Amino acid sequence: MMMKNILVLVFNDLAIAYKNKTFFLILFIPLFIFASLNLIDGTNAEASKIKIGLIQNYAYSPEITGSIKATKLIEVTWVQNEDEGVGLLKGRKIDGMLTGNEKVNGGLALLVLKKDSLHTIAVVRSFSALQKAAERSGPDWITEINSLHEGGFQRQTLPTWIMMLVLLVGFIILPAQVAEEKEKKLLLALLQTPITEIQWLIAKLILGMSLTIIALLFLHMLGQFGPVPLTDYVAFILAGSFCFSAYGIFLGFLCRNQASARTLGVIFYLPHLLPTAMSDVSQKLSSIAPFLPSYQLYDPLQKILLEDGQWTNMFFDWSYLILLGTLLLYLSYLMMKKRWLM
Repeated sequence: MMMKNILVLVFNDLAIAYKNKTFFLILFIPLFIFASLNLIDGTNAEASKIKIGLIQNYAYSPEITGSIKATKLIEVTWVQNEDEGVGLLKGRKIDGMLTGNEKVNGGLALLVLKKDSLHTIAVVRSFSALQKAAERSGPDWITEINSLHEGGFQRQTLPTWIMMLVLLVGFIILPAQVAEEKEKKLLLALLQTPITEIQWLIAKLILGMSLTIIALLFLHMLGQFGPVPLTDYVAFILAGSFCFSAYGIFLGFLCRNQASARTLGVIFYLPHLLPTAMSDVSQKLSSIAPFLPSYQLYDPLQKILLEDGQWTNMFFDWSYLILLGTLLLYLSYLMMKKRWLM
């Protein structure tokens, strides 16, 4: 009898888990991880090639150019000038660019996005191996490494932490809260009072943006990230928090209860977070990530915090976030008017 009762409870819990979409979450996470790992550049010859930019009018030594041509591990992109190479580097079309080093006669300077990245280590190792094969001794070919992204490791990781917090509020916290008010009929009760749909949506939007800003202030208090360009930084934080707070409200309206909202939130959270955060280390993901709304926040923050970019030069990204947030807020309003799943 005791075993029968236990089995009844187990099957009941499994049924509840199925009804609350928990099974979807259990199946989705391993499936998404598998897909992400397959998208990351593999170890085949094509993916492991080092892409180097060389300036056409610069006189590189014959040993260097000859060694590069002889190997299949380095793919050369010739650029007209250093500005063109910087553009390719920012677009992640190349891993690094070789320029002359004015401090060392005959030496080369390697320009990369980040000094402490896997790409930089791979470039330096490849050229070290080429030099050993071409010259058993002699001064190093690469005598200096310069980075486009300024600041230490904490500063360089700041855009990732910001994106994580913004998405956490938008995809995990807000959908569950909206679905809870629907599940407990609190929202219907509020709409019987003088409170209107627009007022409720604005209040939820302010809540999401406030939670995001509080989390980011706390992050800056705890971390050693240094000063930030306040105007440009705040412009994108406000646009990003507006967009993903509206996103969270919309997801909450798609669900009937809290459990479904949490599951749906995670299902949206991971695809927005991982491809964008890993776009710096994978050529395949760097071509997929720009299609995600999260990338329109992540990439401008990288340029503002690490490359001294200005938000006025990234007006498309800023407008994209504002327009997407407005659209999702309007769809939430339509669902409220129809009392969707209430």
